Amino acid sequence: MDLLKTLSELPGAPGREEKVRDFIKSKVDGLADEVRVDAMGNLICRVKPSGDGEGTDAQKVMLACHMDEIAFYVRKIDDDGFIRLQHLGGFDNRNLFARRVRIQTRDGEEIIGNLNPGGKPIHISDAEERKKIPKMHEFFVDTGLSKEELEGRVRPGDPVTLVAEFIEMGNLASGKCLDNRVACWVGIRVLEQLADAKTDYDVYVVFTVQEEIGIRGATTSSYEIDPDIGIAIDTTLAVDTPGVPDEHEITNLGDGVAIKIMDSYTVSHKELVDEFIELAEANEINHQYEILPLGGTDAAALQRARSGSKAITLSVPTRYIHTITETIHKDDLKATVELLTAYLTT
Repeated sequence: MDLLKTLSELPGAPGREEKVRDFIKSKVDGLADEVRVDAMGNLICRVKPSGDGEGTDAQKVMLACHMDEIAFYVRKIDDDGFIRLQHLGGFDNRNLFARRVRIQTRDGEEIIGNLNPGGKPIHISDAEERKKIPKMHEFFVDTGLSKEELEGRVRPGDPVTLVAEFIEMGNLASGKCLDNRVACWVGIRVLEQLADAKTDYDVYVVFTVQEEIGIRGATTSSYEIDPDIGIAIDTTLAVDTPGVPDEHEITNLGDGVAIKIMDSYTVSHKELVDEFIELAEANEINHQYEILPLGGTDAAALQRARSGSKAITLSVPTRYIHTITETIHKDDLKATVELLTAYLTT
């Protein structure tokens, strides 16, 4: 889990994924035939066909693993030295109280601060005030520095990310932005598997940018690569926790990789759904089915690129998505890599 711990704790706001990208690039060195970074910042790793497809018109398979996390940009510094923010991605403001954050400055400095909403503490607030959920514009970062001390060091557009330690809890692991650093972990592991195996496909493992604000990196990279088959790797809701009725079940931790049937952006290609189910059954890989009423993945871009492609998402079930305690089961990670490896090397 050391690899996932590092990936989880790295900062990677949309548009500022460079620390994550540089780390992944160091880990995939020598594992692919081609490794490059495109104009938008996607890291593209190509493994050429080495089996029966070598030297032929092999089908292109693109795996999309987004690197970014929900985060903020500095919007302004007020007269009292408090930093106001612009959010990037789908936060639930109820989960933003009393959080520690990291500000990355243009000079490479990292400034730690506390994120809180404006308002009275519980000791002096009334019952109605305690029920209020603050809006995003009411949150601020307190760095302990004055406006004068911050000016010249922090400026609008500097990325701000939540800080949380990655921990292991028995068979589970928990930390920030496992959505979608688990996919980055899977992508690296798949490249390691392909380095020791043969594939008939022309495989592109793409670590994409800016998924959380509109699947932007996957849009440009899939348009360029023009895959025949697109596979997004992402997380999905595991709402197998108290307070959620059975009829709202999506996936369960520990039940295996989730083969997505549909979400609100994509209906997975039927042939791929059937093929992955059959592969999972034949190889005795734990798997489950996913129907997600709201949300989407890079598969939407893969499906719509140019004249379109067969597309699907394989998901890692995750509790508490879009919080700093996102939680996954280690066996589900293993099952995801096993299923992808079986597909690409069979």
